[in-house]
Amino acid sequence: MNLFFFGIYPYICMSIFLLGSLVRYDREQYTWKSDSSQLLYRGQLILGSRLFHLGVLMVFLGHLFGLLTPLSVWEFLGVTHTAKQIFAMSMGGLFGSLAWIGLVILIHRRLRCERLRANSTWRDYLVLGWIFITLSFGLSTIFVSAHHLDGEEMVKLMEWAQHIVTFRVSASDYIQGTDIIFRIHIFLGMTFFAIFPFTRMVHAWSGFGTLYYIIRPWQLVRRR
Repeated sequence: MNLFFFGIYPYICMSIFLLGSLVRYDREQYTWKSDSSQLLYRGQLILGSRLFHLGVLMVFLGHLFGLLTPLSVWEFLGVTHTAKQIFAMSMGGLFGSLAWIGLVILIHRRLRCERLRANSTWRDYLVLGWIFITLSFGLSTIFVSAHHLDGEEMVKLMEWAQHIVTFRVSASDYIQGTDIIFRIHIFLGMTFFAIFPFTRMVHAWSGFGTLYYIIRPWQLVRRR
């Protein structure tokens, strides 16, 4: 079970994430959007959306650099495992809480407004619920980490993530024995990438795509 969920399952999720996004963009471009609800009901949208997007983007970047930066780099910089863990707990707690509060506002907004409920699909509730549960477990890991500030469990998670992205078969060995809260949080996070292509979350790709406009050629417009 450990080998499957933390040695094989990550590649299943990433394959669905990449291929599913590609197929949807190729076949269903009219559905490639965030389905903004601002025209239906603007109340609470700006506050909830800004808190959520700021928090979740910073959490994503924190996980990306925190897990995938080699240990040798931290050692070269003179950052101890304890210092890194305290910093990760502080920043993760701050931005994770912002994302969680923003998401609660957005969920409450969608549930209380009849017009929004009528225009919502089961995919909308799936992705909102899944992110809510994932964030909740992520925030709960802070309380678990507070009981062991030596950073050793954090190092195991870093080794696991770096072994996964470098396609080394021993990745699952590093996560075995870590606290169940961490493993549930990782499972939820990996599964989120699997459901990503089938929800409105595909609009996140377009955020990276906008960088293309910096270098794209001028659009030629000719009169009739």
